[in-house]
Amino acid sequence: MKGENDMYKQKQAPNSEIHFAGMKTFMKLPNTKNLENTDYAIVGVPFDTGQSYRTGARVGPSHIRHFGMSLEQHHMKHEIDLFEYSSGVDYGDVEIVPGNIHRTYENIVQELEPIVEKNVTPIILGGDHSITLGNLRVIAKKHGPVALILFDSHTDTWDTLYDEKYTHGTPFRRAIEEGLIATDKSIMVGIRGTSHSTQLLKETKEFGIKIITMNEVREIGYDQVVKEIHQQVAGEKVFVSFDIDFLDPVYAPGTGTPEAGGATTAEGMDLVRNLDGLNIVGFDLVEVLPAYDSGEVTAIAAANIIFEMISLLAVKNRRASENK
Repeated sequence: MKGENDMYKQKQAPNSEIHFAGMKTFMKLPNTKNLENTDYAIVGVPFDTGQSYRTGARVGPSHIRHFGMSLEQHHMKHEIDLFEYSSGVDYGDVEIVPGNIHRTYENIVQELEPIVEKNVTPIILGGDHSITLGNLRVIAKKHGPVALILFDSHTDTWDTLYDEKYTHGTPFRRAIEEGLIATDKSIMVGIRGTSHSTQLLKETKEFGIKIITMNEVREIGYDQVVKEIHQQVAGEKVFVSFDIDFLDPVYAPGTGTPEAGGATTAEGMDLVRNLDGLNIVGFDLVEVLPAYDSGEVTAIAAANIIFEMISLLAVKNRRASENK
């Protein structure tokens, strides 16, 4: 806790201006790098050089923010006003280098480090999934190896993709090699789709990561999935990565590598909502691709999943306040 409730009270509510007017920040949060009395920072990483199929996720952060402007602060399920129990800023975008993934990684670490050092939770908008390696580098620099919760249709643990080691299909293989992830405390949920062979899934399990495929999700049910997530990461500092293609293309058509048979938007939101009680030190949502987003349904889903993440921080603060 940083102080009493009045220290959390957000100064600017999302309905203080017309939703579609003014600077496009998430939930109309202040656009500032001042992190005083701040619980979370929204940060964009508009980079998609790591994509292998459809490109265009570089404009994902602005697309998510555009719809996120319209979100209000009251959470019906938790019965909480987010701005009463948490305070956040829209930190803006990392200065990426199109075509140069390694310089972009350096910038990610450099620009996220002040956020992480102040124990502010970064909520990062991608961009393709290659950016998560940079995100994990700065998180692990502060916290050491963290438990990973991945919601995705792919494991993203290829050794190479088209003979390239740094792509959106390889970030977690590199993260394991660099010691950024506590593999025996990590879990991947929703894996599905066609593949070249069964080897990749087998190798990923051999790293020690627990995998619940989408077929298994359907078999055991979402309540059991939530229990297994909590059991797997219990007592650990956690980084959550949400690839929007975890959702079925019906609910998230605007993505680079869609896979049939995924979760609904409601199921995705509910899974994040039920991460309550975990020690989450960072979160990213990636692979939103506006060019394929008919009716902005992907942006709607992405913005509301981020809203659920912010809500977890508010609920945590309320609980701490009540326990004083």
